[in-house]
Amino acid sequence: MTTLCRGIITDWGGVLTTPLRETITAWLAADGIDDTRYRDVMRSWVQGAYNGGAVEGNPIHALERGEITTAEFERVLAAELRLVGGGPVPAEGLIHRMFSGFHPVEEMYAALRQARQQQVRTCLLSNSWGNGYPRDLFAEALDDVVISGEVGMRKPEPEIFRHAIELVGLAPEECVFIDDMEDNVHAAVELGMIGILHRDPAETRDRLAETCGIELDPMPS
Repeated sequence: MTTLCRGIITDWGGVLTTPLRETITAWLAADGIDDTRYRDVMRSWVQGAYNGGAVEGNPIHALERGEITTAEFERVLAAELRLVGGGPVPAEGLIHRMFSGFHPVEEMYAALRQARQQQVRTCLLSNSWGNGYPRDLFAEALDDVVISGEVGMRKPEPEIFRHAIELVGLAPEECVFIDDMEDNVHAAVELGMIGILHRDPAETRDRLAETCGIELDPMPS
């Protein structure tokens, strides 16, 4: 007999917000930053931070674990970038500008609120880049919040998943984990959780309803 999940642990950026790629593309255009240069830099850093590469000296790894400040990361990243015309990229406020295009996806927040009303525990598990979070939206949708820089751990490290599982007070097999990055989903599955690779709110909501045995209001047409 299949055990219904009684806990939902979810990523923030790209799941509870508009997609990361669209947001970053809009930010690069608005700030006049060379798109190719940015993506070359981030490809190298992300490889080390998420895909099994070396983490020694990796700025993303250090930022997400809270080992360097946001201002330090901004200076390191800005030094690697260039404007389309070849000029330097202003470091101050870089993270704020980068994430300014993130907008909440109400359909996902509604799913979490409705899950809570049906006795399903909900928890945020987010790798922070020093960006601000809409904590006013968290109160009704989330029982617990885990931010990587605040706990000194980061996805896909198993310790941070175990920390979130302990907070919701359930066994791993009773929890479903949602993320838009495959490495994070695989890490959760290895710990016994059910993984959902988020690509579309409607698809994810259908998976949640089935996995948790809950009823969710239809998506707006």
